[in-house]
Amino acid sequence: MDYHQPVMLEETINGLNIKPGGTYVDLTFGSGGHAIEILKHIGDGRLMAFDRDEDVMQNSIRDKRLLLINHNFRYMKNFLQYYGYPPVDGILADLGVSSHQFDTPDRGFSMRYDSRLDMRMSSRTTLTASTVLNIYKQEELFRVFRSYGEIDNALQLARIIQQARDKEAITTMARFRAVIMPCIPRGTENKYLARVLQALRIEVNDELEALGDMLRQSAVMLKKGGRLVIISYHSLEDRLVKNFMRTGNTEGSVHADIYGHREQIFKVITRKPLRPMEAEMAANPRSRSAKLRIAEKS
Repeated sequence: MDYHQPVMLEETINGLNIKPGGTYVDLTFGSGGHAIEILKHIGDGRLMAFDRDEDVMQNSIRDKRLLLINHNFRYMKNFLQYYGYPPVDGILADLGVSSHQFDTPDRGFSMRYDSRLDMRMSSRTTLTASTVLNIYKQEELFRVFRSYGEIDNALQLARIIQQARDKEAITTMARFRAVIMPCIPRGTENKYLARVLQALRIEVNDELEALGDMLRQSAVMLKKGGRLVIISYHSLEDRLVKNFMRTGNTEGSVHADIYGHREQIFKVITRKPLRPMEAEMAANPRSRSAKLRIAEKS
């Protein structure tokens, strides 16, 4: 089953600076593209991989060096300790939604299909996009669209959704698009809808909180000299990653000791994020917004 072309594969492997015999973590297994390449480089090392999507288990690789965990990467530390993994040499996360999730209508991630509004990364969770749209109060909807979609007219959007659902529940993509059409500035339909769906997806899957949890755990689970490699796809993710790599916290606050010495958990390897080459973006349009950042544990 094809889920996701591995984005910036060569840059990712180079960024991990893989040592034969080392221990590595792939936090977003997907179709296994990055994992397969990591396994080619680690010799007799070990790789622990995570993915919360139950469907990915069909892509599991038969390799005694690999342990695939069907769970949210925000619990990385717990699982690494449970399985007796030592501090690791490298951690990778590709934060993009997989091609499988976008291309499966019933998952509700894509505006291309008149699907039910689900958008869950894992069927083990209960909150769906339909629940958000039909149950959340107007002020909660405003928070979601303003904070996670950076929608300028988020209040108008929240108000029109509330008015529409009072007449008929919003449960399909087609009805949702019809309801919010009056809010969309002329000539920006695709961009606007993408931001709205991004906001719903982040809320449904608690993505930013999970990312923050994972980043904080990475500072503990990486050994000195270990590499943290993150591929993000929108500004909210990238801001958290950039702040954490530079300051050791997602807020970007600089902390210093009583002598004024700045605490430096990571050495930033990429002063500016790496972007896909033109050829890759042409072959895989979903890679266009990707930004890759690399840091090394000090």
